[in-house]
Amino acid sequence: MKVILLSGGSGKRLWPLSNDARAKQFLKVLKTEDSQLESMVQRVWRQLSSVGLAKESFIVTGKAQVDMLQNQLGYDVPIIIEPERRDTFPAISLSSVYLSDVVGLSEEEVVTVLPVDSYVDDKFFEKVKELEKIVNQSDAQLALIGIKPTYPSTKYGYIVPHEEGGNYFRVKSFVEKPSEHEAAKLIEHNALWNAGIFAFRLGFLLDLLKTKGYPTEYETFVKKYCMLTKISFDYEVVEKTENIVALSYNGEWKDLGTWNTLTEEIDDFVLGKGIISDDCENTHLVNELEIPVMVLGLSNVVVAASPDGILVADKAASPRLKDVVGNFKHRPMYEERRWGWYRVLDYTKLDNGKEVLTKRVRLLAGRNLSYQIHYKRSEVWTIISGEGEFILNGELRKVQEGDVLQIPVEARHAMKAITDLEFIEIQRGAELIEEDIVRLAMTWDDILSHVEYIGTNRNVK
Repeated sequence: MKVILLSGGSGKRLWPLSNDARAKQFLKVLKTEDSQLESMVQRVWRQLSSVGLAKESFIVTGKAQVDMLQNQLGYDVPIIIEPERRDTFPAISLSSVYLSDVVGLSEEEVVTVLPVDSYVDDKFFEKVKELEKIVNQSDAQLALIGIKPTYPSTKYGYIVPHEEGGNYFRVKSFVEKPSEHEAAKLIEHNALWNAGIFAFRLGFLLDLLKTKGYPTEYETFVKKYCMLTKISFDYEVVEKTENIVALSYNGEWKDLGTWNTLTEEIDDFVLGKGIISDDCENTHLVNELEIPVMVLGLSNVVVAASPDGILVADKAASPRLKDVVGNFKHRPMYEERRWGWYRVLDYTKLDNGKEVLTKRVRLLAGRNLSYQIHYKRSEVWTIISGEGEFILNGELRKVQEGDVLQIPVEARHAMKAITDLEFIEIQRGAELIEEDIVRLAMTWDDILSHVEYIGTNRNVK
């Protein structure tokens, strides 16, 4: 069995920690058994590893999340990159075509699709492994996992059973986000929460794509990806398929998609610099800023602070956040990349039309920035800690704390950290955008092939 993990999201519901560049699954707010902070995607990957499924897993995601996935999971994690965001049906179809045409899997191979951000206990993944057997034993086209409800939720869809079939049951119908009264009635008839987990033989989806006129050769499929309808797998496939079975799971399962549900799993009431007064009850403070935050006399509240903004919200009201944040239009102020992270400290647009952007950049030991050129901006880097190697127009030299590096417009440049290295980057130009990066080489070995001579002068100003 192969596993496809869906990693998407735009980061609206957990603002200001999440943003367009850092979706909720990348927030390091959960604790491991040894009290280390980890993200949802790190937790799920660890759990998959514990049952032997990680080596059979692929993550499908957009280009914007690749660096962050590699930063948190390593460079060896298999990633299938969407050409653009087009919902879960196109993403699962792309992955299936990839597994068939690139990996070379048989059409009889069972593929299981999982969201990357579900909060579950380890036993859940043993249940996931059972899906392969159910698909092979039954004549069903799809096999699902339904969660035994703990209350009549209006946030989830429901799977309505038709008949029992030993350790699985036939699915009669689906009900999408019912009212609380309707949900209670569904639960009386043994309906389950729909966990968004699907298993099928690879040939089932490939045949479906062929009937819809889509190619099943990977390169051709990628070129025509923009033509696929933006629609969920539930609507396009699951609700149109008659022969479906499901397994029931009675255990821990949560969607940590809002601040009120996420804080239920955050062990410490204070993360980061700050204090909550003793008369506060059920209040959480999550602070990514370097300045302290004080919370006095407020109960059932979440306070979250990051370079993107500050949130003070009643936990019960936090699900409305997505609708409010949707009106914000500004660049992410914090991003994780394959080489480390950066935080925007200041942005100014001058009277003459020039823009000035100041960042604090952390480059992890052994990682490197690409060898690149900018055509619309110059940069100044001031090393504030650590040691590294710096290349400017073919010259390589060592750099360390206190060095100031001038990078003119159209200068070729790259950096590798020998130890963890931090520097302040000041960009100045007519247009400060990510598109003004032309990458000449990515790996340090390839970059070194561009070195023409090694400098010996310690003065790099």
